[in-house]
Amino acid sequence: MATQRITKGSLAIDKILYDFIENEALPVAKTVLDIDSDRYWANFEQVVLELTPKNKALLARRDELQAQIDTWHKNNTYELSAYKQFLTDIGYLEPVVDDFKISTENVDDEIATISGAQLVVPVRNARYALNAGNARWGSLYDALYGFDVIPETDGAEKGKGYNPIRGAKVIEFAKNFLDETFPLDDGSHADATSYYISVQKIIDAFGNHTVLSNPNLVVELSNGDIVGLKYPEQMVGYNGTKQEPTEIILKNNGLHTIIAIDRTHLIGKDDKAGVKDVILEAAVTTIQDLEDSVAAVDAEEKVEGYRNWLGLMKGDLSENLEKNGKTITRTLNSDRTYTDLNGQSQSLHGRSVMLLRNVGHLMTNPAILVGGEEIFEGIMDALITPMLSAIDIMGKNALRNSRTGSMYIVKPKMHGSEEVAFAVELFERAEQAIGLPAKSIKMGIMDEERRTSANLKNCIHKAKDRTIFINTGFMDRTGDEIHTAMQAGAFVRKGEIKGQTWFNAYEKRNVGIGLETGLLGKAQIGKGMWPKPDELAEMYRTKIEHPTAGASCAWVPSPNGATIHAIHYHQVSVKDRQNELLSEGYPSIDELLTIPLATDTNWSDEDKQKELDNNCQGILGYVVRWVDLGVGCSKVPDINNVGLMEDRATLRISSQHIANWLAHGVVTESQVWDTLKRMAKVVDEQNKDDPAYRPMSKDFENNIAFHAAADLIFKGATEPSGYTEPLLHKARLKLKGYQGD
Repeated sequence: MATQRITKGSLAIDKILYDFIENEALPVAKTVLDIDSDRYWANFEQVVLELTPKNKALLARRDELQAQIDTWHKNNTYELSAYKQFLTDIGYLEPVVDDFKISTENVDDEIATISGAQLVVPVRNARYALNAGNARWGSLYDALYGFDVIPETDGAEKGKGYNPIRGAKVIEFAKNFLDETFPLDDGSHADATSYYISVQKIIDAFGNHTVLSNPNLVVELSNGDIVGLKYPEQMVGYNGTKQEPTEIILKNNGLHTIIAIDRTHLIGKDDKAGVKDVILEAAVTTIQDLEDSVAAVDAEEKVEGYRNWLGLMKGDLSENLEKNGKTITRTLNSDRTYTDLNGQSQSLHGRSVMLLRNVGHLMTNPAILVGGEEIFEGIMDALITPMLSAIDIMGKNALRNSRTGSMYIVKPKMHGSEEVAFAVELFERAEQAIGLPAKSIKMGIMDEERRTSANLKNCIHKAKDRTIFINTGFMDRTGDEIHTAMQAGAFVRKGEIKGQTWFNAYEKRNVGIGLETGLLGKAQIGKGMWPKPDELAEMYRTKIEHPTAGASCAWVPSPNGATIHAIHYHQVSVKDRQNELLSEGYPSIDELLTIPLATDTNWSDEDKQKELDNNCQGILGYVVRWVDLGVGCSKVPDINNVGLMEDRATLRISSQHIANWLAHGVVTESQVWDTLKRMAKVVDEQNKDDPAYRPMSKDFENNIAFHAAADLIFKGATEPSGYTEPLLHKARLKLKGYQGD
């Protein structure tokens, strides 16, 4: 595959990317910034030439530290105090900075003060990107009806058409939610026959006068009682008229809920009060992803993501899709409007506030060559994506994302405070190169690498005037835990890792240090993904643990998942919980550094094989779609045919776990090869109905995806930090016929 390139100084730019910048991105940026093509590329080149050596030095430091740790483990039996002293001596553990508070300014409320569900979607997929952007508001009726929170028992099956028995159970659940969240003075929302707004005295059927807070919501019940809200301040507005409102706007814990009323609607006509739906403020924020959930190995694939982000920022991204035999054009939603209780028109943000996850410091990409070498992809993202956001940063688009003039970049896979400081420098240089206001680019720090976890306070300090987000990511963090201590011994079984000392310390330290450094009311503290998009009943039962733990946001895999998870933020006041946690402290560094090694590796042959089967099947199921189809995140059936949301983080832990067991003789190479071949046939069978799928088992010798999966395991101990990207990129570029320049 020959690549046509345009030369700008020492930059050799793939024409696909160059044309996108020149013909689509720069013309929009020019409307709000004093920038032209020559100046942009000259500044671009200068930043690349000056920061590339620093980037290389940081990666060399990673390798140096890992080599020292490997050697120490080979020569020493793990003992915590000696191990901690060693990590201090080599500079892996940094001296902790003095107490401080972050000073980030111009942060939207959705990130600073509102707690709620957070979606993560691949920005290369326009449909997903739009669905996520529009997931700020979700139908509770739809989310309950379509998923398993309402069990399909006692006649409540989903079926092909509307099932009134199931519908009744959905409505019962929703009315219970209203009773728990927005209770009435007396009675239940289930008994409501009418909702309206009154500023007058009400005379009931017995001639008694009832005075409600003026103005307030009035609810007539089936027994003739007339009541109001137990907490009148929860009522913030309405649509329609006071006598016949079409929407009642309520608010709890910073989140809005809408009771939608229409007595002519399919559902509303059978409801005593005409309620057709209960709409929740769901995905308050969304991470549009250029990293783990996308496969973007060259200019063609990077531009797909860049173009969609530009469309989101301009507000004109659209996607046609077929639904029920009709073509539907999907676009971003407008803001919602309502009348407040003073009769004034107000608006509610119609879209999830979007963050953009750039790539980390490791990867390079052939989209641009610098002196014949591939550019660092993180530098490329930082010099392109803020320009795509300029129209939003400067407030000149019709559908604003940030109303404070900020761009929120989530920066993943950073190791320690030096790498955070480099990202800060990169963002500062990008602002200067593009002509953006200083500190308009804010940073989300993903706490997913062990050296960052161990030095989290220092990491936040380096970005104290840009930090808007920290979070925990179990999968990547576990992958790095295994890789860092690869030579220490065999790890416990994968399913047991969460139950080990280090994991509890990791999760609690993240929240504790975040609160200690002033994130409360200024930035998000997040928790990780729910991996089973079809099993929302289990999510509803368990994911309340995230707001209870003090997380102001937690990742969900779908808009419906966001709607269900939103209930938890009504049940828990995260602000109150965070204030409680401020005085509780957090686990010590000793607990964080307690490596989850198995004390007894005499597992049965059956147990070891089950572990291999589970890991190999998951690896193959994900890799074959990544390499062959360019799908970076998808619902992949596990060995039990349960659909799991997989991305490179899940791949990293599985491949590193097998690599660790290989390194310590728990399993053998021949066992792994046999398992890979057997599981390839399982994956082929699971994908047999996909016309785009290419079976692996027909030709193991020449199947690129199969060998990429094997390489992730057999080379896992020596790949940088156990990352999967280098081998995946190499395999997909090979499949696409890229030969280099």
